[in-house]
Amino acid sequence: MRTTTEGGRMARQLPPYRFAGGTAVLTGAASGMGEQMAYGLARRGSRLVLIDRDADRLAEVAGRIRGVEVDAVVADLSDVSGLDDLVADVLTRNPRPTLLVNNAGVALGGTFDQVSAEEFDWVMDVNFRAPVALTRLFLPRLLDSPGSHVVNVSSLFGLIAPPGQTAYSASKFALRGFTEALRHELADRGVGVTSVHPGGIRTRIAETARVAGAADAAEVAAGRARFAKLLTYPADKAAEQILTGVRKRRGRVLIAWTAVVPDVLARLFPASHMTVAARIGSTSRHRARRSTTSTGS
Repeated sequence: MRTTTEGGRMARQLPPYRFAGGTAVLTGAASGMGEQMAYGLARRGSRLVLIDRDADRLAEVAGRIRGVEVDAVVADLSDVSGLDDLVADVLTRNPRPTLLVNNAGVALGGTFDQVSAEEFDWVMDVNFRAPVALTRLFLPRLLDSPGSHVVNVSSLFGLIAPPGQTAYSASKFALRGFTEALRHELADRGVGVTSVHPGGIRTRIAETARVAGAADAAEVAAGRARFAKLLTYPADKAAEQILTGVRKRRGRVLIAWTAVVPDVLARLFPASHMTVAARIGSTSRHRARRSTTSTGS
């Protein structure tokens, strides 16, 4: 095991994560990237604890997996107060988890003045407080298994903060900050930590996203349509990139150009990247229209 300098001290560089024979706890496992990660983890020989609030879809996913033990747990992570009992129950049957993937998340559209305090707190509970609580509750067991790993799935909107996404971006920026600090804290304690930032992944998030109760219906419909057009990257490819990042102990995984390019813009223009992105988008659309007109003539 090699050592590297981490915050002025020597930190251990962990060997590649070993999936085979380990136990992976995965939230949001009933669809999208979570479903595909479940299949990928099973192929790699990990025992699975799959958590989701959608009982029917979760049962379907668990039923498709062969060759490894699967513990399917139906739970609503917005009930943060109930997570102590949830984890205690999981650990009774799976006492030595080696991988925790906090993948479950919810979306909410609406400007800050349209989003109620209750709606804002719901997003923060699922996207931030639940991953923090689950990490806190599972961490003692992960520390007992040197070489274990934690994955927190943030978002493109944990890198940039577009208008109409105050609650969602707040939750994903918070999760990113928590994950990065945790990675440094655990660097020499035998536990790896990865922050994941997916771009436009083809999942059910557009159709399941909630809309602020005070939002204008026409604006909501238009925004949802624009958002859905961005969701083009296959969830199975995204899942493979995440698991590769875990194996290689990468601190951060950006998925698809829709995450990579905005990340560069945010670094170059920390206060004005949304304005720059809008100008780039406007120029691209203008060129596309000119090209179409030219071709048509």
